[in-house]
Amino acid sequence: MELAPQQLAMLNRLQQRGFEVVAFPMYESHVGVRKGNCGALLTPAGADGFTLYGEPSYLVAGGLSARTIQSDGHWFVRKKDKLEASPERTAELDAFAAELVNALLPVV
Repeated sequence: MELAPQQLAMLNRLQQRGFEVVAFPMYESHVGVRKGNCGALLTPAGADGFTLYGEPSYLVAGGLSARTIQSDGHWFVRKKDKLEASPERTAELDAFAAELVNALLPVV
């Protein structure tokens, strides 16, 4: 994927805020970012920056997960692996999502 200088600068700013730029298998056309136990996919938005692709997610077995409600509770699920969507994990994901959205805002 070829990125514009402004996009590279934005990825650099994310790294300075503690985000790690990563690749998630099956999503080569997107830029992955993670921090702590959470991750998200970014898609280029013009030459200026990125937008979120889908929703940020809690990482399960090193990969992006889906948040589900099952008969036995709320879970973060990836393939055959699942973690309980505990209040602590949900709070971590919410804080990650808010910080990432804030970091993606244009710098004036």
